[in-house]
Amino acid sequence: MREHGSPGGTTANGPALVVLAAGIGSRYGGLKQVDPVGPSGETLMDYSIYDALRAGFGRLVFVIRRDIETAFRQTIGARFEERVAVDYVFQELDKLPAGFVPPPDRLKPWGTGHAILMAQEAIRQPFGVVNADDFYGRHSFELLARHLQSASPDYAMVGFVLSNTLSEFGFVARGVCRTSPEDFLEEVVELTRVEREGGAVKYTDPAGTVHPLTGAETVSLNIWGFSPTIFTHLRRELVLFLEAQRHDQKAEFFIPTVVNTLVNQGRQRLKVLRTPDSWFGITYREDRPRVMENIRRLIGQGDYPDKLWQ
Repeated sequence: MREHGSPGGTTANGPALVVLAAGIGSRYGGLKQVDPVGPSGETLMDYSIYDALRAGFGRLVFVIRRDIETAFRQTIGARFEERVAVDYVFQELDKLPAGFVPPPDRLKPWGTGHAILMAQEAIRQPFGVVNADDFYGRHSFELLARHLQSASPDYAMVGFVLSNTLSEFGFVARGVCRTSPEDFLEEVVELTRVEREGGAVKYTDPAGTVHPLTGAETVSLNIWGFSPTIFTHLRRELVLFLEAQRHDQKAEFFIPTVVNTLVNQGRQRLKVLRTPDSWFGITYREDRPRVMENIRRLIGQGDYPDKLWQ
């Protein structure tokens, strides 16, 4: 049985972790970021932060909405504020570059690229980015922390095996990665309807055509590593996005799109860090019992204590 270790050795000198927690969770219903899945009331976010702290991350930046601030601080933030430096930043529709305003009827957030840009005011060091409602696994954070601590000028992304990331209860969106022999990203292709069918994996394109997949593809699950230089790129690309899409009520400014642009134009390299961990998350309500079962299994293996925050 492996020892689960402790997050107590982290320092403020480690990389920061930006946690994207402003999502509405429309398919799941409600604020799934604070839904308990662990035996002592832990959320998926708790497990990610536990893994990040013991990997050497030294600071947390939560990207949230103002309307959930009080509940979020009381339910989530209070667990960490005595253990590590914590900042809160807000993703709001009107937080746009000068000269731009959101469409009057828009309700949908501007996307992950915009969310990360909101963290600029709180970031001065290399940093990772994760979704609040995903479980990435211990090795994923260790890989990312090691890269961010290496002083490499390259950005990074943790890549998962597709078959380790699927829900049993419906389709999911996945970014399938094409890489060089040296594991540098060449392209991320967003597939929006990926699902199991028996023992096979398939995706359905917007025209309704079904395409088989092997299940061994490397995919992005929104766990990234950046230096603060990404903010300059995000500001520039956001302006271009808004010039083209600002009247679209649903268009989103996604971080994989920005990364693709930087890579294709030769402005930045991104290293794909391949992890053996299985991803799991709560896309559908039916996923929750499976997630809780997976957590119990990992506790039984010694990966985590019964109670994360003693």
